[in-house]
Parts: sequence; C-alpha cells; structure tokens
Amino acid sequence: MTSKKFKRNGLLFSLCGLNCSLCPMFIRGRCSGCREGSTCYMICEFAPCSIEHGNIDYCFECEEYPCKKYEGIDLHDSLISHRNQLKDMEKAKAMGIENYRAEQRVKKGILDKLLKEYDNSNMDVFFCLAVNLMEVDDLKRILDEADGLTKNMNLDEKSSFMKDSLNECAQKRNITLKLRH
Repeated sequence: MTSKKFKRNGLLFSLCGLNCSLCPMFIRGRCSGCREGSTCYMICEFAPCSIEHGNIDYCFECEEYPCKKYEGIDLHDSLISHRNQLKDMEKAKAMGIENYRAEQRVKKGILDKLLKEYDNSNMDVFFCLAVNLMEVDDLKRILDEADGLTKNMNLDEKSSFMKDSLNECAQKRNITLKLRH
C-alpha cells in the first residue's frame, strides 16, 4: 500500500462513478469518501488505483477502464444507489466532465429544494435516491406541478404528495426507488 495521500479535484462525482452530491452521508457531512486528503485508500479499492495511475480524478481517465473492479459494481447499494454507477461514469465520459458536473449541480439544486420544502425529517434518503436515479426533466416537471398543488398543505401532506409523485413517475420509467442492501 502506498503512503501517498489520496487527492481529488471534484467532489460532486466520485472517482468510481457515484454521485456524491446526492448522497445522504455526503450531505450530512459524514462521508469519508473521495475527499481531498482523505485516507479512504485504506478501505476503497479504487483510491489506491487512482494513486498508482497518477491521481486520476475519474476512472474513465484510465487506459485500463473499465477494469475488473467494475464487474458487478451496480448490484449493491449503500446509502447511495450504485445502480447507475457505471452508466453515470460512461455518461460523464461521453458528455465531458464539466457538462456532467453542470447536470449534477442542477440535480443538487433540485435535491436541496426537496429537502427544504418537502422533507418532513424522514425523507432525505428517499429524495436522494429519486434525484440520483431520475432524469432532470422529470424531476423539474414533478417539482413544478407540486409547487402549485401543495400550496395549502402542511409539511406531512406535502412530503407524502411528493413521495407519491416521484414513485408514480419512477414506475412509469421502470425505476425502483428503494435501496438494495
């Protein structure tokens, strides 16, 4: 194992393809993941590989990508869904990291609004999952509709309405809004 520090330049999107800015642990400030100066290389199989390949910021920058580390990567979840990990890595590679980061900032803004206006203090994981897995256009449409329809509702009613709306749209898109452990 190397003694070099693991460093990253971008914190919204992880080295291996997770959308950190949409993770409850990251939002709560309890993540020791791919942060600059982190020692996560002790538990993460991707971090030492990044160091060995010149401290690359994203696995897709490596000439060996995708490697064996990606076999079955989307089969497990933690507090963030891993279902789109490889797909999102490919998307970032194809559209360019700056464009991908811009999309993630939009998603983070949507998540912030959901947490501020629709979270009755037990919906953060669900909202993070929905924003991570669903498309921006669907999320914006749902928020726009909800803003008008929930004006006279209390927070519990608004939260329930939003959960139902997100689940309904997700089902139409064949997206399951539940973490797999």
